[in-house]
Amino acid sequence: MNDGSRLGRGPEPPPARAAAASSGRTGRRIAVVGGGLGGLSCAIHLAARGCRVTLLEKEPELGGKLQRVEADGYRFDNGPSTLTMQPVFDAVFAAAGRKREDYVRFRPLDPIARSRFADGSVVDLTADAERMEAQIAAYSPEDARSYRAYMRESARLHALAEREFLSGLILGWKDRLRPSLLAGFARIRPLASMDRVLRSYFRHPNTLAMFGRYATYVGSAPRQTPAVFNMMAHIEAGDGGGSGVFAADGGSYAIVEAYARLARELGVDIRTRAEVRRIAVLHGRAAGVETDGGFVRADAVVLNADPLEALRRLVPELDRPSTPDRRLDRLEPSVAGFVLLLGLRGELGGLLHHNVFFPDDYEAEFDDLFGRRELPADPAIYVCRSGGGAAAGAVGGSGRTSLFALVNAPAQRDGLDYEALKDAYAERILGLLEARGLSGIAERTDPQAGGLRRVLTPDDLARRTGAWRGAIYGMSSNRPSQAFFRFPSRDRDIRGLWYAGGSAHPGGGTPIVTICGRLVAERLLEELGD
Repeated sequence: MNDGSRLGRGPEPPPARAAAASSGRTGRRIAVVGGGLGGLSCAIHLAARGCRVTLLEKEPELGGKLQRVEADGYRFDNGPSTLTMQPVFDAVFAAAGRKREDYVRFRPLDPIARSRFADGSVVDLTADAERMEAQIAAYSPEDARSYRAYMRESARLHALAEREFLSGLILGWKDRLRPSLLAGFARIRPLASMDRVLRSYFRHPNTLAMFGRYATYVGSAPRQTPAVFNMMAHIEAGDGGGSGVFAADGGSYAIVEAYARLARELGVDIRTRAEVRRIAVLHGRAAGVETDGGFVRADAVVLNADPLEALRRLVPELDRPSTPDRRLDRLEPSVAGFVLLLGLRGELGGLLHHNVFFPDDYEAEFDDLFGRRELPADPAIYVCRSGGGAAAGAVGGSGRTSLFALVNAPAQRDGLDYEALKDAYAERILGLLEARGLSGIAERTDPQAGGLRRVLTPDDLARRTGAWRGAIYGMSSNRPSQAFFRFPSRDRDIRGLWYAGGSAHPGGGTPIVTICGRLVAERLLEELGD
């Protein structure tokens, strides 16, 4: 899913801890449940500090929501595709005394993304402020004059969030009442919405849609998401400080492969097709996990799965009085995703690596998603041209184009039957893409013409990853309590049970769950006395 840059560059690991990598001095046994990027990051940092780590993944392949799909000569990254915050990824390898470029290579994207609007306007997002002003001025000179001021505000918000929200975990009131956090919280305008701040700079619906769409990077709505998430404009198209969007050679899944290779080199015991049935709790403490293949003893357990769903399956309510099912049910889920994997022979003109096709009334989409909780009648459509034109988009450089198309969808609910709706809605999306400029896409992706179509719904994501109600980011960020104080990274009731993933602090997205994995590893070792 188009999880994008999310929050910021993130702090680098303290030199003293980086120097302790591979010391082998703790010997602690840690079980990591789930092989997404957050779980892999946590496993790497624990192993680099000498822990004996067993990582258990129920699926045949690692990656969690990020997977590689190969079919009929086409290759897709199914899942997160917009990558930013390169220093966060570099730091994972540096923690183990390695260089990231020896495992996976990145290349910057410029232009970053292409936005097509209903009135025919096109904006290619770039870090070149003059070029951005010229493109916006083509439909709104007034908005163009406000662009640099908005980007300065975006950079300010990013700096505050990076310093106060990405530098450590928020586990209890002691963390919440930290003076610098309270001061930073006041300065990010917590009660103002993202949309309200946008409208203080811009008027035209195109500009409001282009920057308001960043709310969907945290699975939420611009009119409800806190203003701080305007930081994402700086993260994608700001001037330095780790800003910028990049692509990975071989596709986004190459990052999963690189993390897995490093983890194995550090001695992590990675077991796929190993489903965890229960987290063993002994005298109020996590003591290991029961799997299909037997019991794995551990001094601590890190759950890299959505706790909103996983706790119901793995821990009896009696052992978690602070998080009974009824409390979890009151949380609002983020958006889910309706995905088309589309393959066609040859090229399809007019596409960058990242593309967004906006409808005439973008605001109506969020009324559908969070008000009526229905599939949007006229949605924005994100299209990723897999591999950015490199051979990663097709198997063996076969001259085929692989497209990942995503429409935001409501989370699962009673009465919403995705299986019954998916074929008709897929046809609707193809028709909208045709109408918005991708002429011939329906015909060229027809399997009878050598093309490929595969439809994936929130039901598929829930089955494969255990995503709560099929939601991409777990809980939404539409409420300040859910945006700023997400699921605690340390369980309130069970000692030695930790969470590293999108529903936990600091949130979702490939770089942010990578940061989460490191923060959990560091704090876990502190509390174990290592």
